Amino acid sequence: MPSLVIVGAQWGDEGKGKVTDLLAERADMVVRFQGGNNAGHTIVRDGEVFKFHLIPSGILYPGTLCLIGNGVVIDPRVLIEEIDGLRRRGIDITGLRVSANAHLIMPYHRLLDQAGEARLGKYQIGTTRRGIGPCYADKAARLGIRVQDLLDEKILKQKIVAAMEPKRLMLRPYAKNPELDLHTMVEEYRAFGHRLEPYIADTPPLIWRALDEGKRVIFEGAQGTMLDIDHGTYPFVTSSNPVAGAACVGAGVGPRAIDEVWGVAKAYCTRVGAGPFPTELDDDLGERLRDSGGEFGTTTGRPRRTGWLDLVALRFAARINGLSGLVLTKLDVLTGIDPLYVATAYRGPDGARFDTFPYHQSVVHKARGELVELEGWHEDISGARSLDDLPRAARTYVSFVEQHVGVPVVMVGVGPGREQMIWTGAAERVAAVV
Repeated sequence: MPSLVIVGAQWGDEGKGKVTDLLAERADMVVRFQGGNNAGHTIVRDGEVFKFHLIPSGILYPGTLCLIGNGVVIDPRVLIEEIDGLRRRGIDITGLRVSANAHLIMPYHRLLDQAGEARLGKYQIGTTRRGIGPCYADKAARLGIRVQDLLDEKILKQKIVAAMEPKRLMLRPYAKNPELDLHTMVEEYRAFGHRLEPYIADTPPLIWRALDEGKRVIFEGAQGTMLDIDHGTYPFVTSSNPVAGAACVGAGVGPRAIDEVWGVAKAYCTRVGAGPFPTELDDDLGERLRDSGGEFGTTTGRPRRTGWLDLVALRFAARINGLSGLVLTKLDVLTGIDPLYVATAYRGPDGARFDTFPYHQSVVHKARGELVELEGWHEDISGARSLDDLPRAARTYVSFVEQHVGVPVVMVGVGPGREQMIWTGAAERVAAVV
């Protein structure tokens, strides 16, 4: 059962879409297993830029089945816009399938998300305000609307009424908002159902069949490990589980169906929104990383916070996900910065040293990275196509990361293009998977 899970090993935005795109060329199926349109993947192919929010990156390959799993929350308007946008660009989307059990983001979810963030004031979590959290909350409260409900007007109406009843007080400020009119909502979402009906499917059996037939299956995660609602920097996290274990739940397969887990990390760190960031660079160097790396959100356009590579958090991500391979992206962004630094431990406000990621939020929020200095390089590495093509200092940087994380580096990114991903010798052992 050749299958591979791809997850973010930092705070998201690590370049998972590009990695998935590369691997999808050799895959038979790509499955998105969690998150919503708060995620964004940017892929550059033949000079064309594609931005995905819900549809798996593998859609660019005719013949590759692309599944949106039951663990994803879907804004049908966004999904339809994505479908239409790809059609206009001549992309074949007949391979798209949407789980009938995936939950739907409703207009009241978006309004509640915006209102909730506004109420928090300076304590805002920094959500994308797309309604993701309230949708997952309704799912847990058994008040969710699922994709299959779009196909039955009577059930859809009953479920909307039931979901809105306990929110009546919270939605009072929006009483005159036309989006919340019951008739309008039912009609609009029924129309969405008609548009999406050709793609709606019972997705787990499709995956089981592919695995049984020995086909190559990629499970694609969104966001990153440190944003996991259980294991991340709570409460400054997303509303789902972006870790590898969630691929089983969000796609409908058992743990033994997973062969390999690759984590994607930048050669430095970024995060969007509020929350702890032990290696943050709030200075001119941080601004340089932001500009050189194009660190602005695919979904929101927000500037990302930047900092040195955090090996404490990366080791934590390796264990939580059971990583068998590490992809290091954007190594080229560090060119010209000399010396370089990476954090191999944390120091708490009282001077206490932490070699592992602290569990207590009071420590994490005040911790700062204990930095190790490494030699930088000034040579242009964008044309490198093997590790041997890299300057000695760049090879040393990659080796240092590999040794401290304890996971082999399988790919190294030296630019935005697909051809600018170096496959290392460590990737050969999983050739059967990819």
